[in-house]
Amino acid sequence: MNRRHQAFTLLQATQDSPNLARLTALSDESVARLKSIAPLIPATLRAAVKAGPIDGPVWCLILDTNAAAAKMRQLLPSFESHLRSKGWEVNSIRLKVQISRQT
Repeated sequence: MNRRHQAFTLLQATQDSPNLARLTALSDESVARLKSIAPLIPATLRAAVKAGPIDGPVWCLILDTNAAAAKMRQLLPSFESHLRSKGWEVNSIRLKVQISRQT
């Protein structure tokens, strides 16, 4: 049996797979949420914050350092309030510190 291998784009793959389409939508929403709260994040911390996964009404932010997490923890109530005012269902925001490995 001869199989033809045909190349397709990542966008085509995500559209053809319901699971990948859902992951892509969640990723896009997470990035949109981060853009929405970016003005509320102190300028010195913005580079240390990345959009993380969404699990129902819980959203995760990924931070570079423990110090950034400590400061961001103080700002969580204002982030949650802001996101709810924009129509997103957010009951809580988790913070995870992901320290990059230096090799």
